[in-house]
Amino acid sequence: MTISTTFNATAAIYRSMTSRNFFKRLPLNHSYYHRTTAHSALNITFNSCKESTFSSYHSRISDRRESYTSGGNSFRGKNFTGVALKAEAAMTVAAALCIEDGSLLVNGRVVLEGVPENVAVYPVTDGLSFSSTSAAFIGASSSIPSSRHVFSLGVLRECRFMGLFRHKIWWMIPRFGSSGSDIRMETQMLLLEVREESAVQDDSFLGQSADNTSYVLFLPVLEGRFRATLQGNSANELELCVESGDAHVQTTQVSEAVFITSGSNPFELIRDSLRILENHKGTFTHIEHKKKPTHLDWFGWCTWDAFYRDVTPRGIREGLESFLEGGCPPKFLIIDDGWQDTFDEFQKEGEPCIEGTQFAIRLNGLKESSSFMETGTDISCHDLHDFVKFIKEKYGLKYVYVWHALVGYWGGLLRSSEKMKKYGPELVYPKQSPGNVGNTRDVAMDYLEKYGVGLIDPEKVYDFYNDLHSYLSSSGVDGVKVDIQNLIETLGAGYGGRVSLTRKYQTALEDSVARNFQENNLICCMSLNTDSIYSSKRSATVRASEDFMPRQPTFQTLHVASVAFNSLLLGEIMVPDWDMFQSHHYTAEFHGAARAVGGCPVYVSDKPGIHDFKLLKKLVLPDGSILRGKYAGRPTRDCLFVDTVMDGKSLLKIWNMNKSSGVIGIFNCQGAGNWSLRDTEQQDPTSSSKSISLSGTVSPHDLESLGEIADERWKGDCAVYAFHTGSLSRLAREGSHKVTLATLECEVFTISPIHAVSKTLDFAPIGLIDMFNSGGATEGLSFSHDDPSGCFIRIEARGCGRFGAYSSEKPIHCTVDGVKVEFEYNLDSGLLIVKLEGECKIKNITICY
Repeated sequence: MTISTTFNATAAIYRSMTSRNFFKRLPLNHSYYHRTTAHSALNITFNSCKESTFSSYHSRISDRRESYTSGGNSFRGKNFTGVALKAEAAMTVAAALCIEDGSLLVNGRVVLEGVPENVAVYPVTDGLSFSSTSAAFIGASSSIPSSRHVFSLGVLRECRFMGLFRHKIWWMIPRFGSSGSDIRMETQMLLLEVREESAVQDDSFLGQSADNTSYVLFLPVLEGRFRATLQGNSANELELCVESGDAHVQTTQVSEAVFITSGSNPFELIRDSLRILENHKGTFTHIEHKKKPTHLDWFGWCTWDAFYRDVTPRGIREGLESFLEGGCPPKFLIIDDGWQDTFDEFQKEGEPCIEGTQFAIRLNGLKESSSFMETGTDISCHDLHDFVKFIKEKYGLKYVYVWHALVGYWGGLLRSSEKMKKYGPELVYPKQSPGNVGNTRDVAMDYLEKYGVGLIDPEKVYDFYNDLHSYLSSSGVDGVKVDIQNLIETLGAGYGGRVSLTRKYQTALEDSVARNFQENNLICCMSLNTDSIYSSKRSATVRASEDFMPRQPTFQTLHVASVAFNSLLLGEIMVPDWDMFQSHHYTAEFHGAARAVGGCPVYVSDKPGIHDFKLLKKLVLPDGSILRGKYAGRPTRDCLFVDTVMDGKSLLKIWNMNKSSGVIGIFNCQGAGNWSLRDTEQQDPTSSSKSISLSGTVSPHDLESLGEIADERWKGDCAVYAFHTGSLSRLAREGSHKVTLATLECEVFTISPIHAVSKTLDFAPIGLIDMFNSGGATEGLSFSHDDPSGCFIRIEARGCGRFGAYSSEKPIHCTVDGVKVEFEYNLDSGLLIVKLEGECKIKNITICY
């Protein structure tokens, strides 16, 4: 059976809210539809829409529209006004993105060859800017119903690509290549770089950049109860895998499994695609429309690497005390795994521990365990409420979060527990998909398959979360970190499939958090599958990579690189959490600089008394706040398609924006680790253990959003401040600054547009130059050059320390909050420094010329 493209009205009209329900009633007999080609689309004109475009549907529409109403208005009353316009827009899309002569063409360029007849393209029109982009869904059909299909989409034309795939069930990493065989199973995003040499030349097509390079984005999404992913095969074919996770949930076809679009700016392309999908699918919410948790802008401490499961109030108190003594007290705390009332039903008293049963430990009750509260300290805390109250009052904590698993604990709920029976737990055994086991098997999942999970009844899961969270909230806890979320995808059999079960749990979790915590204080963890990502309506923070592992020297660079690339997708839906690190670790400078440019929360997992406060004060202001970037930190455009971990020559650059400047961190991730699942012939056997010195450049041009912070005074030049060297230089927009770094070395550059204040005066704020993200301290900037007493520049700055700026002239004087202060000025570089003292409130700096 062939699915053909429903361009001749359905694809155009179906997207409109007023007619969506109407078209759901139309028959799904594919003989009604015609396979869309560029020629057939272009032959349809505006004037022929009613006669030609709608001819195959006219009789069926006429039969149904008499009785169809929407919001009290009959469908006849609409009289297809606006539908013709939507159809014309669809023609534009279909002309730019279609299947012709067995090839998938995007803006006239062949992307896939040998596309099978059972593959079709469905144009998308709602929410598009037709001058810059085109978009469609790719679907496919089979004659055999199944809960899992793998469809060939055709042979991928050779080009550079970057894919994000799940190498483990919990986590995602990037993959680089140029052919279909390089694409791994469980690919959840695929970005192609399409250059002229591999393209059909036709300047009439849109979405191309000035250098004739365009980008094609494939996003496998959710369709009903099915989840889609991409993968390649040895024949260089791109394959579409759709699966429900329940043998009784089957289909023969999908029509909206993969979203495909193209454009000239890869960052705008991804952002706009997620906006379109948000509107079209309605199953998730873009980060722009979510309430962000309150802890994000404060320094934090997590107990995990400090204590692992042996966390106690005594240890927490000792840690908070040592931070306070060092002058860098955290303002939020995560009490990680180890506080709950759990039971290992496989461990017999007096017998040795059975391997793997630690992953099958089950939750026995909602309250804290008695062993957690047995501290042996001199503080009088009888329960969690007393303890949280004590540490907030004594150590100035603003927020306390606690950890729990999505299913309660690793092994779910203890069925024999009287306290858990009300939630109806059933012992179920995970069933992993071929994609999970086809990449890297996870040891925890292997044991959970053996010992099973005490799964909460999906109809009672909200009650479980609500009871747990209401207890925590009454104890003074402000939020939760919810872990092990992807486990749910393996438990969908008998519950309507993985997507249905995930959505049930996700909705219940978000509803409970909204009810029990004043803010949207939820951190999602081990949740990097699209089941969860595209079911996220309220969740606004997500752990974006595998854990920081202090004992794994070959994992440090992989951690930073994977979060940066993963943020391309995740950062459009949630705030990526780059995880904790340890301030005394030998890679602490590397990790700290990455957090500074990541637009993420900053928190550590130091053991009590083992800290590097000199490093922490590059990240944290004296009041415990941090200078967080506006967006998710992402790789610069010239890094998107190069392996900055393993190619032996490329540095990783990560960019972000502040209110008045941009920031770029540059990192040497080469020679300290290898990506998992790379073919052995592609690896240098010594590449994970040798230091490599590399040179690269940083440029204002690397900042994609520089124009959004500049005004009419900007002529193109920028002030560029290097954090470690303390050097300040002036560069043109296309200019570059050379940097050389050894393995695990980094540099952070603040890049600020230079404003032409007058004919002789140029100025650019840098920020607190002793902080990694210096520019995050600048809250406002204004100019006044028509005052008869002189020219004035006014800056609103947050924090304490040395505030720097580029000035082409030496000022007459400077004031802070109206009081004259001394300043330093370097005539050669133009670096102006004013010292900010006192409280970390907003200070008004006035510079007079």
